[in-house]
Amino acid sequence: MKVLLLKDVFKLGRAGDVKRVADGYGRNYLLPQGLAVLATPGALKQVDRIKTTATVQRNALNEELGEVAEQLNGTRLSFVARASETGKLYGSITTQMIAESISEKTGVEINKRQVFTQPLRTLGEHTVEIRLTVDLIPEVTVVVNQEGEEPEEVIIQEPVRPDSEEDQEEGETGEPAELVSEVEELEIEDLEVKEETETTAEEDELGVEEESETFDEVEEIEEELESVVEEETAE
Repeated sequence: MKVLLLKDVFKLGRAGDVKRVADGYGRNYLLPQGLAVLATPGALKQVDRIKTTATVQRNALNEELGEVAEQLNGTRLSFVARASETGKLYGSITTQMIAESISEKTGVEINKRQVFTQPLRTLGEHTVEIRLTVDLIPEVTVVVNQEGEEPEEVIIQEPVRPDSEEDQEEGETGEPAELVSEVEELEIEDLEVKEETETTAEEDELGVEEESETFDEVEEIEEELESVVEEETAE
């Protein structure tokens, strides 16, 4: 289906863009969330107005959050976790943990949905994107050290994208060299099941999220477009 975006949508497009999306994604997410409307002839007449309004709002938001982006960019966060000799964690560093660490260290309140990564499951340095707006995406460095050991020189890991986790996991074939007790194994399995459940829920929400705030002018445009779509449907 073809839709007209009313707001900036991360990884999809900017307000005023016409995009072809999967029917389910459009009907179940974009349309109900007010992020887009069907790209009908009547709706397309509003493209210029939508783009102009969105540009003004986007520029204002970028200016407002510009200093925040500079503050976050390059920030280093440290975590300690249990891991096997191969460097695989017993559990993971979640987006919620990263968001809380950022808020604690910088004083900037970050929502876990703004942290663009899968849960981190290996020791080392990981580069993670923080989505402030569609234009402002600072990067922070997350360092995961082995529990009970002094921080050492670590290997820089490639950013772990939500759409690449399956490929990453398929490439892992080794088992931990150090065996743990049966009780520990059961605890680890429970943790992994819980993490996978959380990851699936986050992926459903994370596909593409709204990056701009809702403004009165956009709401007016939405109401006008809804009326146009209803009239064209009735005809």
